[in-house]
Amino acid sequence: MDFLRLEKEYPVRVYETGPDGNLSLFSLFDYLQDAASEHAVKLGYGRDDLMRQNNFWVLSRIYGEITRLPHWGETLTVRTWPRGTDKLFALRDYAVSDSNNDLIALATSSWLIIDITTRRIQRPDSTLVMYKDATLGGNALPRNAGRLEALPAEGRPESRFNVKVSDLDINLHTNNARYLKWVTDCYGLDFIMNHHPVSAEINYLAESRFNDEVAILTAGENGSNSIFNHSILRITDNTELCRIRIVWKVKKTDSKTV
Repeated sequence: MDFLRLEKEYPVRVYETGPDGNLSLFSLFDYLQDAASEHAVKLGYGRDDLMRQNNFWVLSRIYGEITRLPHWGETLTVRTWPRGTDKLFALRDYAVSDSNNDLIALATSSWLIIDITTRRIQRPDSTLVMYKDATLGGNALPRNAGRLEALPAEGRPESRFNVKVSDLDINLHTNNARYLKWVTDCYGLDFIMNHHPVSAEINYLAESRFNDEVAILTAGENGSNSIFNHSILRITDNTELCRIRIVWKVKKTDSKTV
């Protein structure tokens, strides 16, 4: 049953790090997306496999807990496996370890299969359902990625811009991890240098495409200065594209810096 798990190493390159020299949060989620895509191909559920059935994958929700973000030059190992289904969602989990085999991040994701023509959600087939019993990985986290609440009305605008060519994926939609990049760019340099993300949870609600004008709204949770909720909107029709919740903690004074 080894084919039910994928294990892949990722050396942390300098262009994947932030100003503190550690792997950026959105680059970590890029790794997860890459591993999921590669494993789906091996299982016969890759992009081309679904396209032949007039379907495509959509990442609907993802939740990750992070112990630490590795420094430039370290090598990570990402392990991923399918975990059956939850109603219309196909579930996939992840475990990330460092070169000492210490776990540094865990994540769980929920995916939907969409018909290209009708844009309707398709029910996962029996093989995807079966993986719940056949998988060797179990549950990475105690809960699945959840539904985030709408941002409070007092959410403040942080940024406004247009979707660029570099934001797009092979389907001409905004790449999943770019939403997280947009949001983390809203934080000040001093905050990023002195805080570490403990968890990040994302709900993808609608697609965005080239040149869409988007705005990011941000609100602290219950007055907290370490928990922030973000909403990304398309301005032309006020469609909410994405909700993101990030929990931060203050870094230890001995944390590595560039």
